[in-house]
Amino acid sequence: MQQSPTLKQRLLAEILGTMTLLCTVIGSGIMAQQLSQGNTAIALLANTLATAFILFVLIETLNPISGAHFNPLVTLCFHTGKVSEKIAYISAQASGAVLGTWLAHAMFDLNIIQFSTHSRGGTDAWGQWLAEGVATTGLIFVIARSGAENVTAKVSTLVACYIGAAYWFTASTSFANPAAVLGRMMSDSFAGIAPRSALGFVAAQCVGAGFGLWLARAFRLKPL
Repeated sequence: MQQSPTLKQRLLAEILGTMTLLCTVIGSGIMAQQLSQGNTAIALLANTLATAFILFVLIETLNPISGAHFNPLVTLCFHTGKVSEKIAYISAQASGAVLGTWLAHAMFDLNIIQFSTHSRGGTDAWGQWLAEGVATTGLIFVIARSGAENVTAKVSTLVACYIGAAYWFTASTSFANPAAVLGRMMSDSFAGIAPRSALGFVAAQCVGAGFGLWLARAFRLKPL
């Protein structure tokens, strides 16, 4: 009989997965900005493709170990273990986000420790927050529905495709992840977010996660 992964293995998977995700988001943003010659649309497209591809790979490889959360809100919504394990997961995700950001900086010969000056909000802050609420609602809804009745697509495919689309149809480019906000705060690059903009994003994400979970449950079929 095959043993279940230990807590240490699960936490390592969450650190590795979140680190790789943030390294991809930050690193592809830096590379895209360097190569796009000021064309923001091309830079965003490159950033989108890299993020969607790595999400598919990470969920496929690490889902059997930790559930491939890489996101505190996913943990809060779907982790069924003890509260202490949820806290450990979220701590691992936060650590992975920081490590992934630093790794991306090191690979591109940038200052490893830095903070973003990229303000996301300003006069259109409400639109940005609404976008984050929408993005997170969709993410949680997609994850919840991935195991539902008559849904045959894998969660890895659904999440990668959804995030790839949400990069473009949301005004915020779909962070949908407080750990991603933390990592992006620590990078003054294409994918960065200024610390002063972060609180509104995270608050909107929390509201969106709750609504997404409620929406998924509203479609749950009752047994005959």
